[in-house]
Amino acid sequence: MFRNLLVSSSIRRSLLFQHHQQQRQQLRQLRRQQQRAFHCSPVLLAKRKTADASISASPAQSIAEDSVVSNKRSAMSQALKSLESSFGKGAIMRMGDSESSKRLLGKHPCVSTGSLGLDTVLGIGGLARGRIVEIYGPEMSGKTTLALQVVAEAQKAGGTCVFIDAEHALDSAYARSIGVNVDDLYLSQPDSGEQALEIVDTLARSGAPDVIVVDSVAALVPRAEIEGDIGDMQIGLQARLMSHALRKLAGTIARTQTVLIFINQLRMKVGIMFGNPETTPGGTALKYYASQRLEIRRESQMKKGDVIVGNIVKVKVSKNKLAPPFRTASFELEFGKGINKYAEAIDLGVANGLVERQGAWFQYGEHKLGQGKEKAKSYLVEHPAVYDELYSRLRTAMLEAETTAVATDTEISDLEDAKDVA
Repeated sequence: MFRNLLVSSSIRRSLLFQHHQQQRQQLRQLRRQQQRAFHCSPVLLAKRKTADASISASPAQSIAEDSVVSNKRSAMSQALKSLESSFGKGAIMRMGDSESSKRLLGKHPCVSTGSLGLDTVLGIGGLARGRIVEIYGPEMSGKTTLALQVVAEAQKAGGTCVFIDAEHALDSAYARSIGVNVDDLYLSQPDSGEQALEIVDTLARSGAPDVIVVDSVAALVPRAEIEGDIGDMQIGLQARLMSHALRKLAGTIARTQTVLIFINQLRMKVGIMFGNPETTPGGTALKYYASQRLEIRRESQMKKGDVIVGNIVKVKVSKNKLAPPFRTASFELEFGKGINKYAEAIDLGVANGLVERQGAWFQYGEHKLGQGKEKAKSYLVEHPAVYDELYSRLRTAMLEAETTAVATDTEISDLEDAKDVA
């Protein structure tokens, strides 16, 4: 009897299993027919089911989500009013609403360096306004010359410039030969590092200067070191001085849109066996606060016969918060003249296909510039209209990529603003 019950239960289980198998096969056939009817994959069917489920969600759930969003917006509005009443208007702002913050969405204002190649590798067309810039390199590499070239370009655009000569070594005749309007240049030769940075802070708060140059960080001697005896150990005074000053200056120059340039020297670390032993004095605060750091080095010498008339320098953008860093630019620095813009125009013209070079001959459009680079430079000097046309075309061609990228970002932000309004 017990054996018969076992046999009947096993038969029942087998029948149920067969029934389930038939049901599964029927379901599979139905799914395949649905997929063929809609001409879509199982993944798309799953997405369609999810979308249908979201559409068929209860109206109460969507109303609850809308109420949460509106509550957050009202809470944010109240918080903004509280902050503005406590700290003043503009303490916090929506980036798409204020003119000052819209600058972050568009092309950043800048001051030209005087070198088209360097302006291009900087990504925005020059040194950024409202930012701290550090120019450093070995001796006789052209640091002060490059800074004076920036001053000359700012003055040509109608700007006001200040030169803080902490080294007490500025040659006014040399600055004039580069193109600086010495009569309109404001010069300060401070007695200590504290005095120099206080002058910078006062001028930056006024909002009058467009460019302030400090030459150099290594010459900013703390007052305690001046009052002490030669040979006294004053550890970390200059680094603390720079750290305290930069904390104040960073926000000030951002509000007044002043370009603050620090020229710095190089030192050698003692006992370094591996890695780069070079470092810059003044601590690490300047490295952090600087938005652009330019490393300038001499590549080779320029000679006319046996006479050295200048250097070919290479500038590396070792840090850039506004564009990709680590790009390089090379140009000629002539003694007593600064950056040779005519030689740079020829080199960049050849590189960008605007100037044809056949052997030793250079030709720009219908203009035969001459045989050899020196004659080509002389032709551009004698025909300023040709140079202006070439420079304009070069600047448009070389900065076109950056302008297109900025325009794309602006269009995206405008679309997002339109969605928010809708």
